[in-house]
Amino acid sequence: MSKPAADHYESLASIPAGSSAHRDLSATELPSDGDIPRPVDLGDVHCFVQRHHLAHHTVVFEKAAIIVLGETPLSSVPGITATELRALQQETENKWKQPKTLYFTILVCSIGAVEQGWAQTAMNGANLGIPKAFGIDSNSKHDAFLLGLINSGIFLSVCLLGAWLSGPINHRLGRRGAVFVGSLICLVSNTGSSLSLNWPQLLAFRFILGAGLGINASTVSVYAAEVTPPLIRGGIAVSWQLWTAFGIFLGFVANTAVYNYGDEAWRLQLAGPVLPTIPLLLTVYFCPESPQWFVKNGQRYNLAFQSLCRVRNSELQAAKEIYSTYLLRRAQSKLDSREVSWSKKIAELFTIPRNRRAITASYVVMLSQQLCGINIIAYYSSTIFADSGFSAFGALLASCVFGFVNFLGAFPAVLTMDTFGRRSLLLLTLPMMAVTMLGAGFSFNIPADRPAHFGFVAALIYLFCALYSPGMGPVPFTYSAEVFPLSHREIGMSFAVATASFWATVLSLTFPRILTVLQPQGAFALYAALNIVALVLVFLFVPETRLKTLDELDHVFSIPTRTFIKYQLTEYLSWFTRRYILWQKNADLHPLTVGEEYQALVETDYEEEDMP
Repeated sequence: MSKPAADHYESLASIPAGSSAHRDLSATELPSDGDIPRPVDLGDVHCFVQRHHLAHHTVVFEKAAIIVLGETPLSSVPGITATELRALQQETENKWKQPKTLYFTILVCSIGAVEQGWAQTAMNGANLGIPKAFGIDSNSKHDAFLLGLINSGIFLSVCLLGAWLSGPINHRLGRRGAVFVGSLICLVSNTGSSLSLNWPQLLAFRFILGAGLGINASTVSVYAAEVTPPLIRGGIAVSWQLWTAFGIFLGFVANTAVYNYGDEAWRLQLAGPVLPTIPLLLTVYFCPESPQWFVKNGQRYNLAFQSLCRVRNSELQAAKEIYSTYLLRRAQSKLDSREVSWSKKIAELFTIPRNRRAITASYVVMLSQQLCGINIIAYYSSTIFADSGFSAFGALLASCVFGFVNFLGAFPAVLTMDTFGRRSLLLLTLPMMAVTMLGAGFSFNIPADRPAHFGFVAALIYLFCALYSPGMGPVPFTYSAEVFPLSHREIGMSFAVATASFWATVLSLTFPRILTVLQPQGAFALYAALNIVALVLVFLFVPETRLKTLDELDHVFSIPTRTFIKYQLTEYLSWFTRRYILWQKNADLHPLTVGEEYQALVETDYEEEDMP
């Protein structure tokens, strides 16, 4: 951050909060580095370090302030050492060279994702034994409903309980405490599930499990992002989906490994997710607490600095980030010192147009992830393969391959997420996912005694999974974590997780009956059609966020939904047809810009009654 950036904050602080001029200036980009620099006032630095018990780090914070606020070349910063200079240069030249503590923290967060995936998949294999064990193995509506309810119990709990418990628990216990509590709940509930004597007991423990999974799902990815340097945050954000996919794969392997244990195999399958939970509980408190949590809860900048030093290559880097955070929060507190309650923040997700457009886009990507049908395959693949003629053991092996493809397919997302973009990945993969899903449905028409029947069913399901993994798999969580403003990010993410879980509940609850009534052919055709519905929703309601800063995302979501939809239908669709269907290489797409239109919009943004 340059000195003009500080001038920007001072200008903001002089304008009354809530005025149109304030909203206009706060949404514009910071002044460019070409503006006339002024000397850095270190008096503010001295006040900061004295007030926040950092006086013994005064020298490093002076250097940090010169870098943040000034325009002095790094090599000319007074007192900077060769080690500090090398660490700052490596931020861009060798961005993946980070302290072991940072990677250890990411590893612990990855164990949380593995736990998530394994817990979700345990029911896949258990579905082959639970119906018989509890006497709900007929094809009646009653038994189909009970089986769907047991499978959807965790999602229903995440939606109604887990996602919303995350905020208060995070506020009181911190990120590590929330992960510990969520994992402890998972440990107890997974153990209880494996010891259940009847289906009501199993349903109760699955509901408790959902509370733990919801807390972790809403916390782990935020925790990882808050300790990670900005330049590698995008790649780290994908790790949640990557390691969740690995947990799903491990779950399939575990389901197969205990197959020969007879009628009680389902108990071992449900107990399996305990294994990653134990190391997570033992290691989470060896990780540093989130620096952002220390700042948000009590402005404990000294503890935030100590925490950040453990995950940065030098104290100067940590001081630079801490002082930047201090300047931003000071400017924001001058602009708006009001305390907003949790319920008020929920309401503001829908009453403030900028937030409403963000939550609409987040809702669409989370809904689309469920409409595409991946979770139906993930949780019922063994049943689907068994119905297509596979033996019970063969169905489990086929599910293992599905889990492995899901895991491998997530790796390209690390590179493509910031290359092609979130929206582009969805628009590219959803049509092909619809085709493969429809093809898998048609494959069930091939007589079951022919090898082509097994080959086509399995191959098309695996291809569908390979298309899902780099697009619809990682995009929803990554997208939802970045579209909300900082003031509403936690509550926005809770709403996103609850949305995904709600629709997962609906789909899991209805799929056994759909499979019974429509048969595999009809069920797969239905989900092929839902992929097209998801494609249309993404096209109309999801703006691109690739490589956008927070200020630029404010611009993106300042555009009224009607304007965005009109642009997609009249400009983008026409350009796409000319460029990729008619192969007109000179086809030009005029970007949807904000400019003066944005400034005019900002002045009336809180009064207009447009679409979400």
